[in-house]
Formats: sequence, C-alpha cells, structure tokens
Amino acid sequence: MFRRQLLTGAAAATLATPLAELAAPRLALAQALPKITIGMSGWTGFAPLTLAEQAGLFRDNGIEVETRFVPQRERNLALASGALNCVVTTVDTMILWASAAPLVQVLVLDRSKGGDGIAARPRIGSLADLKGKQVAVDGAGTSPYFTLAYMLRKSGSGITMRDLTLATLAPQPAAQAFVAGQFDACATYEPYLSQVRAMGADKGKILATTLDYPCVVDTLAFKPDFIRDHPEAVKRVVKSWFDAIALIGKEPDRAFEIMGRRVNQTGDQFKASAQFIEWLDAGMNRDYVTNGLPAFMQEAAEVQKETGVIRAIPDLGPLLDKRFVT
Repeated sequence: MFRRQLLTGAAAATLATPLAELAAPRLALAQALPKITIGMSGWTGFAPLTLAEQAGLFRDNGIEVETRFVPQRERNLALASGALNCVVTTVDTMILWASAAPLVQVLVLDRSKGGDGIAARPRIGSLADLKGKQVAVDGAGTSPYFTLAYMLRKSGSGITMRDLTLATLAPQPAAQAFVAGQFDACATYEPYLSQVRAMGADKGKILATTLDYPCVVDTLAFKPDFIRDHPEAVKRVVKSWFDAIALIGKEPDRAFEIMGRRVNQTGDQFKASAQFIEWLDAGMNRDYVTNGLPAFMQEAAEVQKETGVIRAIPDLGPLLDKRFVT
C-alpha cells in the first residue's frame, strides 16, 4: 500500500509508458481476431456454448462469438460456404462431413450418458432379438441410425442393420409412434427416450443406452485454413468453453437458467435433461483426445462404412488437432 502511494508524479509517468506498450499488442490482437459464428442446435450437450455467449465469457476472453441454431443437414454446407466459421456435431457425423470437405475437430464438448438409446417391447430381451423386427429410426447418416448400428456391432449379436425392417422416422415421432403402440422398437434420444421410461414395463422398456454402449460424442470443429490463419481465435473459443464448464460448477442455478432459456426450458427442466450427458472440462479433454477419441473415431468410421454411409474410411489423422486441449 505504502509503495503504491509513492508511485506518483515522475515515477508514475516513467512506469506508464512501458505498461501501455505492453497492453497495446494485446489490444491490437483482440481487435484483429475475426468474429466467429458457431453452427449448433438446442441439444443439451452444446448448451455451454450458449452460456459462454450470454454470460459474456467469449467477450471476457477477447473474442466475438455468435452461436446460431442451424439444422444438422445444413451445418456442414454452411461451413463450406463460409457462412459459419465453426460447427458442432457428433463424431460419426464429423467423419461423414469430412468425406466431402475438410474440417478439423479441436475440442470435445460432451458424451452421452444414457441420453441416447433403443426402446423395445417387453417380449424383446436383447439386441439379438431385434432380428426381423420393425424398428423406427432416423435415416442413414443421422445420430440415431449410427447409434443403433454401433450397438448392434458391439453387442456381439451377429446381426446388422440389414437384418432389421427399418421405418424412417425422426427421433421425436419415432418415440411417439412407439408409445402409441406402433413398431417393435425405436431408436431415439432424450427427452423423447423418457416417454418410453414413463409408459410402463408392460408396454415397453429401454433395451440399451449409451451407458451400455458409449457411442455418442460431440465435438467442435473448424475448417483447416481457419485454424492455420487464426490459431489464437481457436484457442480463445476453447478456453471459453472451459470457463463455461467452470461457471456451471460454481453457479449451477444461474447457468441452468441461462442455458434453459435458450431452448424454452426452466432451469429445473434443463437440469433434468443434463443428467443424461457429460460435459468435458480441460482435464477430461486432455485425457480423452489422447486415450479414447482416436480409437473411437476409427471404430465409428468402420460402422459408417459397413452401413454404407461413407464409401471409404478417410484419413482420420487430419480430422483431429489436439494442440488446443493438450
């Protein structure tokens, strides 16, 4: 305190110049960073991006970011055209998109923990029992389609998607039709999966979820030339995600309210949906991109090829840049 009081007059003037010179490059860098527009949806796993935007965390990290809801089928096209700088989706979809245009994952957002699954009639005891049954599931290239194919593969049942009679329905109508008594099974995700949980064991049950077969992982990606030209901007986006996860831990009620409001939910409703996913912080990202994600990407690519979603497995190395989280 005493020393601060002594820094007046000429002494203060002497220190002011070098401090200003140090601050100027940082200010210039922040001003030079491009505005980033992230294409996403209202999926609970993406919501900390909304929190980072609306709680001012991106701004605090010196980057201007807009999150925009864009349908999944349009997100990669918007990225390729330059309408978006950044996209978020599941790893299996990233592999599909990368087969058409280059993109690079730089951050893992969330993993499904029971939020995606297969519902079936009480008489169906296992995934193997789905052989010859009519199953409602979204079309090839979607997350529910991949989830069903992946679970069949990992279950050791010996059956594939070709052994099922598929009815193409999006996750919400698939669950609604199943609850109404149609189909032998359906592939869907929360909050629609909970409609099955509530219908009674005599009418339907949850056959398998991502707690049994972890296979739904969401990541954030940029085009490779954007990362090459603006690595500092990418770094600040990643840091803002980690700051959002920290804010959820420190002020959960406030965070749930902000994230819920974006998707017309109360804070309590949003909290309930969040129990089925796991957001990854910095430490979890460091571990997973090294010890889990590369192997899962290879497995996911094999499933996508086996089901005809992609013709050939692309080079997966360029699809992941670990340096922003390790």
